[in-house]
Amino acid sequence: MTGVSPPLPAPAVPPAPADPSGRLVHGLTAALGAVVTGFVAMGVTAALGLWAAGATGLPGGTDAFTAVVAAAVVMAAGGQVALAGDASSLAGARGELTAMPLTVTLVGALVTGALFLRPLRHHAVARARDLLALAVPTVVFWLAALAGLATLARHDFPLTFGAGEKPAGDLGELVRQLLAAARPAIGFSTDLGPTLWYGLLWILGVLVVAVLVSRRTPLPPRFIRHHRAVRPAASAVLLLFLGYVAAGLVVGLVVAATRGHPAETLAVLLLGLPNVCWLALGVGIGGSWEGRAEGPFGLPMPQLLDRVLRGGDGGRELSTVDLSTLASHDGRAWWLLPIAAVLVLGAAFVMAARSPAGVRPGRHALHLGVAFAVAMLVIAPLTLVEARFGLSVIGIGDLAALGAVVLLRPHIWGLVGLALLWGLVAGFLGGLLAAPLRRRAGTGMP
Repeated sequence: MTGVSPPLPAPAVPPAPADPSGRLVHGLTAALGAVVTGFVAMGVTAALGLWAAGATGLPGGTDAFTAVVAAAVVMAAGGQVALAGDASSLAGARGELTAMPLTVTLVGALVTGALFLRPLRHHAVARARDLLALAVPTVVFWLAALAGLATLARHDFPLTFGAGEKPAGDLGELVRQLLAAARPAIGFSTDLGPTLWYGLLWILGVLVVAVLVSRRTPLPPRFIRHHRAVRPAASAVLLLFLGYVAAGLVVGLVVAATRGHPAETLAVLLLGLPNVCWLALGVGIGGSWEGRAEGPFGLPMPQLLDRVLRGGDGGRELSTVDLSTLASHDGRAWWLLPIAAVLVLGAAFVMAARSPAGVRPGRHALHLGVAFAVAMLVIAPLTLVEARFGLSVIGIGDLAALGAVVLLRPHIWGLVGLALLWGLVAGFLGGLLAAPLRRRAGTGMP
């Protein structure tokens, strides 16, 4: 019987080389999507917060509100917004504002960082040039979008007595007439150079932190060993700061639902929640801020903090914001100390449980101490607030009814030193607490 010869195997075809242009287009699309989505998320958050704060009632209608929202997003991304007055030769207006709406900042950082990492999760190993091919267009698109938004962040507001306000005495009537003749205005605009510089630092920081804390992002082989050592501490500290924000959000929503003034509370949540929560963390570990609040208006902040800032000589002397001064106005402030102890120790336990096997408690202490201190060195300056506004007429000086000062400055190096100390102690204890769990599991948690 004659057999049939089996078909010859087809010649092996070498795999087609990866299309460089396809990778480039994919990287550009992913970077553009991350930047656009990040800015949209920041814009929506800022618009809702400013709406809750009553910014829709500003003179100028929709144009003014759009400009203020743009300014809030620019400031949240590290940009600089300058105040300027124009009051002819009869009057002078001046002002300055340095503050970051950290809720807007945090939303933008989380959204942009997550979308930046998303295209990399399908790779087992990433080369350094793959990371750069995604990071460089992300940075370029971010700066271009920030520069475009900065052009919208400018507006002028006229300064007048309201229709129902009556000036006091002859001097007040004279001032009213002079203001009507001078037509003073206060406006804001963006300082483009510093905005782009600080915006560059902002986006680079977001991308670096995103890579450091991610468990799924592939890295070049020579970086993997270092990443395994750094990631548990970095992710634990990030979890600590986000945990404070989550707890503050729950408390804020309860306050908005039960204590009245929901719009004011929502404005704080949507604009400055991390400002308050991270101040609470710093105060809880023993740190302090100094500042004052003077004048008829201020920035969205809890009433307790506002009372402390207005407590020094009628608001004209600097007040210290720490555990004792807050507790002197509300005894519940003492709870910030045990809350800090529990949450920092919890972060230390998570770090130790996720660390590679064989790491001793002393090494855990060093890792968490350094990570917490570095994080506080970055975060504490972001809570700085300096807002001043004043108007003078023919040399009479600042009018109390048209002037205000809000200052809040962190004692940065004190906070950094305390964060280092707390991190060392909590890291050591966390390593001890996680040791039985690691012995039973035989390996670190993922």
